[in-house]
This record gives sequence, C-alpha cells and structure tokens, in this order.
Amino acid sequence: MYLFQSFRIYFGLFLLVCVFSGGCAFHRETAPSVQLFVAVDGNDGNTGTKQQPLASLEAARDRIRTLRQSGNIAGPVTVWLRAGTYYRTRPFKLAEQDSGTCKAPVTYRSYKKEPVHLIGGNRIPPEWCKPVNDPNSLSRIPEMVRGNVLTVKLSDHGINNYGEFSMGGPMFELFCAGKRLPVARWPNKGWTHIGQIVREGPSGSELVDENPQGKAFLYLDDRPERWRQAPDIALHGFWFYGWMEEYCKISDIDTQKKLITLDHVPGGGIKRDQWFYALNCLEELDVPGEWYLDRTQGVLYVIPPPEFPEHPLLYSMLEEPLLVLENTSHVMVRGITLEVTRGTGIVIGGGKENCVAGCIIRCIGTDAVVIDHGNKNGVLGCNLHNIGCTALRITGGNRSTLEPGENYAVNNHIHHYAQRRKVYQPAVRLYGVGHHIAHNLIHDAPHQAIAYDGNDHLIEYNEIHDVVLDSADAGVMYTGCNWTFRGNMVRYNFIHHIPHGPGLGTVGIYLDDCASSTTIFGNIFYSMLNPTFIGGGRDNAIENNIFIECETPVYMDNRGLRWEHFRPGGPMYDQLKEVRHDQPPWSIRYPELARILQEIPQAPLGNKVVRNVSYKSTWRDPETYCRQTSSKNIGRPYLQVYDNFVTDEDPGFADAANIDFRLKKDSMVYSQIQDFQPIPVEKIGPYKDAFRATWPLERDKRSSASNTHLEK
Repeated sequence: MYLFQSFRIYFGLFLLVCVFSGGCAFHRETAPSVQLFVAVDGNDGNTGTKQQPLASLEAARDRIRTLRQSGNIAGPVTVWLRAGTYYRTRPFKLAEQDSGTCKAPVTYRSYKKEPVHLIGGNRIPPEWCKPVNDPNSLSRIPEMVRGNVLTVKLSDHGINNYGEFSMGGPMFELFCAGKRLPVARWPNKGWTHIGQIVREGPSGSELVDENPQGKAFLYLDDRPERWRQAPDIALHGFWFYGWMEEYCKISDIDTQKKLITLDHVPGGGIKRDQWFYALNCLEELDVPGEWYLDRTQGVLYVIPPPEFPEHPLLYSMLEEPLLVLENTSHVMVRGITLEVTRGTGIVIGGGKENCVAGCIIRCIGTDAVVIDHGNKNGVLGCNLHNIGCTALRITGGNRSTLEPGENYAVNNHIHHYAQRRKVYQPAVRLYGVGHHIAHNLIHDAPHQAIAYDGNDHLIEYNEIHDVVLDSADAGVMYTGCNWTFRGNMVRYNFIHHIPHGPGLGTVGIYLDDCASSTTIFGNIFYSMLNPTFIGGGRDNAIENNIFIECETPVYMDNRGLRWEHFRPGGPMYDQLKEVRHDQPPWSIRYPELARILQEIPQAPLGNKVVRNVSYKSTWRDPETYCRQTSSKNIGRPYLQVYDNFVTDEDPGFADAANIDFRLKKDSMVYSQIQDFQPIPVEKIGPYKDAFRATWPLERDKRSSASNTHLEK
C-alpha cells in the first residue's frame, strides 16, 4: 500500500531517528574522514584512492586496521566499492578490531549507487554449453525439448563438489538474472496428490486412507512410469500433516499396481490426499530454466531461461557465509547485492549497532541474514528474495533478566523465500526479548511470514499477502507451546489474500498450544479463513481490529484442559522453572504469569475480544468454543467479549473496491464502538527514504487466495 507518499517520507525520517537513537554518524550521512576505494580491476598494492583502488575487501579492512593502529583515524571511515562483480571463494570477515564507534562508524558501500555484486559462486561461460549427444541421455529427455537442452561437463572444468541433494543443506544450485532456477520436477507447478495407502496386516496387505507406519501408496497419474531409470529422483511431500514436509527417495515403482514404495517411512506416516511432487529427474526436464545434475558423472543438463545469454548462468559454491561480522559494532554494509551461495548470506554475531542497509540479498542457499545476539543490530531497507530457507533469523536479549536485544528488521521487501525447505522458514524468525519488526512487505511463500518466540517483541505496520501457499494448519504469524512467551504486541498490520488451503486451513495470527499474552491490536484482515486463533492460551487480547470477508474472525478453544501435553510434569511446567516465573523481574513484569500455578494453568483465563469490526464475515461468538472452561472455581474470568460491531453494510471505508480500508470520519464504526481508535492505514508497509534499496517497489497485482494450488 503505497498511498500518501509525502507522509511516508516524513514518517520514514522520524522512524530512523527512533531506530537509531544516539545520533551515530553514518545515520547522518557525515562525510568520512578516511576513504578507501575497491575495484574489480584494482590492485592490493595500490594506495586505495579513487585513482588507485584496491582489489579486495580484505585489503581495505587491513588498511583500516593499520591506520587505526597508527592513530590516523579521527572520524567515520568509508570503503567505496566500484561497480562490478566480485566472485568470493571465502567469507569476508570483520572482527571486533574492525569496529567503528558511534561518532566514527565504518561503512562498506557501493560508490554512488553503482551496481556491486558479491557472488559466492561463479559463472558458466556460454562456450562450456553443448548440445546433448549422448543417446542414453537423449532417450530420457522428453522428446519435445531435446533440441533445447544444453549440457556442461562440470568435472572437466574442475567443478567436482556438488553437495548432497537436500531440502536445506549446502548444495550446488543454478541461478540466472537474480532468480533461483528450478530443479527439473513434476508437476512443474503445484503438487500431485496421494492415493490410498498400503498397510500390512495379519491377513496380508490392504488399502487404507492413512498409515502412520506406511511407506507405499497408489499414485493417481501415469507419470511415475517414466521414472524407472531415474537413479536419484526425490519426492518432496507433506506426507501426513499439512505442516510437516520431508524428502524421500523411491525404492520401487510397480507400474502394474500403480504403486510407489518409498525408501523409508516419512515422519508421521502417509495419508491419502496429501500432496507431493517429484524432482531431480532428467525425465522431467521440460520447461525453460529447469536443470538436472548427474552427480555421479558431473554432468549438468539445463534448458536455458529466456534471460540467457544476456544474463549468465551462475552456480553456487560457497558454503560459508558471504559476509561475517563477529562482535563488531557500528559497522554498516550498504547498497550492495549479495547473492549465489550454498549457505548463509550474512551473519552478524554479537556486537552492537551494526546495520545492513539498502542491500539486495538474493539467490541464497539457506538463510539470508542471521543476527545472532548483540544489541540494536538490524536490516534496514533491503530487498530479500529467492531465499532457500529463512530470510531473517534474529536472536537477542536476555530472557533471564528480560533485557531487550532491540534488534530490528525495518522497511524491507521480502518475498519468494523458503524455496527449498518449505515449512518453519519464515520471512522473519524471532527469538529472545524485545525486537522490532516494522514496515516490511512480505509475500509469496509456502508457510509462515513471521514467527516469534520470547517476550516483548513489537511487530507493526507490516503488509503481508499470499503466504501459506503450500501448507495447512499454519499461520501467517505464529507462536506457540510456551506460557512464558509474554508481552508481545502485534499491531497495525495489513494481512490479506491468504489462501484457505486443505484440511484445517490457514490462520492469520496463530497463538498455538496455549501461547499467551499477545496483544493483537488495530490490524486489518481481508480475504482469509481464520484471522485470529487462540489455541487454549491465556491473557491474550484481540482488540480494535477490522475483519473483512473472513470465514471466522476469532477462534478460541480450551485445548489445555483436554490435551495430555499440558498436564503437570510436562514441558510447559519445565519452561516455567527455566525463567523463574514467580520471581523478579518476571513476577513484576508479568503478574498474571506469576500466579499461574495458583490458578488452573491449562485454562484459557484472561482473554478478551473487544471493540472489533466484522464486515461481511461469519462472526461466531468465541465463547462457544470454550464452554468447558465455565465451571466453577476455575479462577478469574476466562474471556471478555464486548463492543464488537458485526455488519454486512459497508461501515464507511474510503475505497473498499481498491482495498483502501481507512475509515472515513463519519464511519458508523465510531458511533457503534465509542472507543474505537482509527487504524493508521497510511503508515502500513514500506516507505521511501535514503536507505531503501529500490523505489518504488515492484508489486505483483494478482492474489492467489481463491486459486490455491493445493486444491484437488
């Protein structure tokens, strides 16, 4: 939502002041006292001036160390990278001695926004690519594309390390024009479904709908008959649960019985109508961009994408991070593209006030950025996409003392992540205490957008759409399974166009398995199944939200009273002991938690659903889900429900047809709910400022909510 740009520019500057309190120099664009230049045609024996640039980041780092030891650094330091592609065979590492200070920070950045690429791999020259002429390989490739397939004998060029084919480990991959190229697969998009399952019984085998020990099932299409010669084909499936995936190999295909037998029993077993696809199969190489690697022979097969040869084919090699900041402070990395790795893009380990700003981080093998503790470290104004696993993984703060980490992810555009490992690899994963996630645009992913463990996180002003595309019984935002995760605030977010999915479907903000003390305030939910879900937790608030065309705006249950998992002696009780919940500072910060053992811990006490607007949604009183908690002597009231306004008449939106859900000043909501607070819609989403990697952001106008490919 990119309305009201003048306001956003002002608000963006205001936010920077808030995020970067203390007036550090690189946030004020202070002229550097020391400048060094690095260029692809430079020389590490040069002086490092613009006219005589260095060739490597390491040389610039070491030059700064020398200058600092001699006392020749009095202010900010900037290392300018000139345009070009810098192929990395090892991480660029900064240590504590490479830190700046608040008034003399160190910045590594592109010069005048010149395109700078750090690449953890290399290019495949077009002259390496040859037509396929091996008869056996040609017989396996679909006839209609045989003339389009190119092959490269990687082993002839010294490329012999391919890694193990896996969901999330380091392995050889192919990229072009800023996108991950798909491994040859079927179906090319979406999934196919499982037929009946084989179960062995006393009287022989039988076909059933599910089998927790099953590894054989009927296939529903003739396609698997082509795979009998495929030695290393993998099946990637959600075999039993909509939130659990696994790779399996095929041990046998019986074309007479139309039966596939896997090489092992997947976690949970197999269930009918679950979904999977086949990949890593030469027989399924049939669309531009797809590739297959024969790891035994070291031969790559690829149908070039349309961008080739204008854009080169790039292959990943580096298994370590491209960039490591270990215990540094006051270091900024700005305006650089980091891409094409087998492992992580950037790791910030400890330190304080380090910032990755205005960068493009893409085509990453596993996680894009990991912030591992430290204080006030963050990612600002970046574009992160085509990520193998999680985009941003943030840890910090002290749960014993409840001291906040204050790490952050602000004003980022995050999309097409979790491309290899599908579930529990969100755009942002939070651990610890007191992090800030704001003004991000997140979309196009198979599972969660934001997941959080811990306390006192602030998640606000984010726009999220078209996530949870491949999974079920899953949430756009998720936390769960711990009474001590408290004080979290989710406010002023716009979550829309979320597919329903099969089975138990999808949830907007999913407080799973007795998750407690999250405040859900002032959010807008549009076109989805279950916007909010309290799974037996305590002291949660759903307040001042707007639900638009949703199936069940608020769901709540009392599973803690019914499920063995929450009984005394279980993990939930152990977690209370870990943090000393009834002693300061915990007992002071969270008095409701301090007395939990004096009440009935499993009961969903203290929740409230108040002052919400439900428009063209099926409002169901959440109290009906919790009848069993109404027994006497259960403690304080378990639920407050009041001042919720339900209507099928437009309550006074500015322009609902164009999804502008600001309320007009004369909206009937203000007369129906006296204390309803206006939602600052104009602030939601990314904003333009000096640190933004690109502007305006490119947006995909389509929404997939009514067209989920999981439907049969």
